[in-house]
Amino acid sequence: MREILIFLVLLILVVPASAATIYKWVDEKGVANFTDDYDKIPPSYRDQVEVKEYFTEGGTPLHTLETPPSMASKPKEEVRTDIYGRDETWWREKVRPWKERLKEATENYEKSHKKFVQRAENLGSVWKYSRSYYRANVLEIDRLKEEMVKYEAQIAEAKEQLEKLSKEAEQSKANPEWVR
Repeated sequence: MREILIFLVLLILVVPASAATIYKWVDEKGVANFTDDYDKIPPSYRDQVEVKEYFTEGGTPLHTLETPPSMASKPKEEVRTDIYGRDETWWREKVRPWKERLKEATENYEKSHKKFVQRAENLGSVWKYSRSYYRANVLEIDRLKEEMVKYEAQIAEAKEQLEKLSKEAEQSKANPEWVR
């Protein structure tokens, strides 16, 4: 038991000391965010960052800085916002899911259309084999038509939502590049 105690004391003395800098900010949704990399902080939140530098040996803080050295050396960036205070990040996050939906629906439509064209072209030669094979191909063509109509509706919805966001950005005096 004594040897274990001596080993633990020696182990504690051997552990190297290190420091860590933690940056904290609160986003518009009230969510506290933490990082150890200043460059990962969105530009719009850099002016409200809390910085803590910790000396990790024994868990006691070394000291708390008001302004991180990396912030002092960087020129202040002017954060551009719309009339409601929403910045580029907010707008891009609002547009991103609709762009993804549009891209996905377009890709799916193109795949279905390609299959549809192939089936339609082969339909003329298929009738020679059997009636059931011909009917199966006709049913597949009908299914592909329905699929294409569904994807066309998804494309239309995504385009409509992107257009609404574009108009909303224009009304709130946001940079038009943010919604492109």
